[in-house]
Amino acid sequence: MTPDFRSPQFLKDHMDSILAFYTERAFDPTGGYYQNYLDSGETFAPELKHLVSSCRMVFNFATAEHLFKDPEYRHLWQHGLAFIRGTHWQNERQGYAWTLNNNAPADETNHCYGLAFVLLTYATALQAGDESARADIYHTYELLERHFWQADVGLYADEVSADWQILTDYRGQNANMHTCEAMILAFEATQDTQFLDRAYALAKKIAVDQADRADGLIWEHFHKDLTLDWDYNKDDPKNLYRPWGFQPGHQTEWTKLLLMLHKHRPEAWMVDRAKALFDAAVNQAWDDEHGGLFYGFAPDGTICDDDKYFWVQAETFAAAALLALVTEEEQYWTWYDRLWHYSWAHFVDHQHGAWFRILNADNSKVTDRKSEAGAKCDYHTLGACALVLEALLSQ
Repeated sequence: MTPDFRSPQFLKDHMDSILAFYTERAFDPTGGYYQNYLDSGETFAPELKHLVSSCRMVFNFATAEHLFKDPEYRHLWQHGLAFIRGTHWQNERQGYAWTLNNNAPADETNHCYGLAFVLLTYATALQAGDESARADIYHTYELLERHFWQADVGLYADEVSADWQILTDYRGQNANMHTCEAMILAFEATQDTQFLDRAYALAKKIAVDQADRADGLIWEHFHKDLTLDWDYNKDDPKNLYRPWGFQPGHQTEWTKLLLMLHKHRPEAWMVDRAKALFDAAVNQAWDDEHGGLFYGFAPDGTICDDDKYFWVQAETFAAAALLALVTEEEQYWTWYDRLWHYSWAHFVDHQHGAWFRILNADNSKVTDRKSEAGAKCDYHTLGACALVLEALLSQ
């Protein structure tokens, strides 16, 4: 029987089913979480940990406690938070380790993308009742300001060497998008408008100014002066963090962020641009033959990466629901249901729990690795369900 995907009870139950996959096996007694799982739930490479996954898993468990008022999750997210503070954080160089091997730093490069998730994590912890996270929010913001903020262009840079000396010339939208998300959550946790101001500025810069350089869509890569770099990774469209081409999932992720921002500082352009980004993404990237959204399309509109990723479907159903609620246009509920029907049939693992990470164009399996450090821990699926649930309950 097909569930009612618009039902708050369905969303709660589905979040519980995802969480169950991780709560049973995530706790690592040496610190933090195991981050690498096969579809069955069996762990592999237990020694490898990534800052982004460490942060996202804290978000998952803290969000669950905040929403469901279930103390079962508290020890899990506090365990993970202590690991970020005590092991990922390298006090001598005043930065967070990007990756760890056996809980020792393996890669200490400083990434804005990583700090965005650190900020998001502390904001989520404060929302869940950890008052000590308030100071960490401001400390992380200060690191971002000191090392990454480029006031002359109004965006954050991407990458600085481990010793904070060498700033690369690469500029991109992805780190700024997630920093925008983190700033919104920091505002919601603290009610400090400096975070909302920065989120607003990032949204205007990426989703309006930069998008207008690409016919209204979000291009991923920029030169140092923010001119668009149309050739960056053109020979590597499947690059995990910096793929070439327009990313449908990032168009709809910006839809989501613009509507989250609109909730706190409503301006008409946010809804207009949110609709335009969403409409372009689904019209260009929906697979009429097998269902689901492809991963990337070229400037000429052809598909340049026909893989299907879990997070693209999840971010897009969240964006569709927020658009439906804000605009009251039924077409967006239609897209919400279509994305859920597809995901329920192909991405949700009804045997073991959680979602598969990646599928081929015909929806066949690519790998039996469900979650990998730095690549997936169901933060997107849980976050999307939580956002839709809260939006529905607030109506």
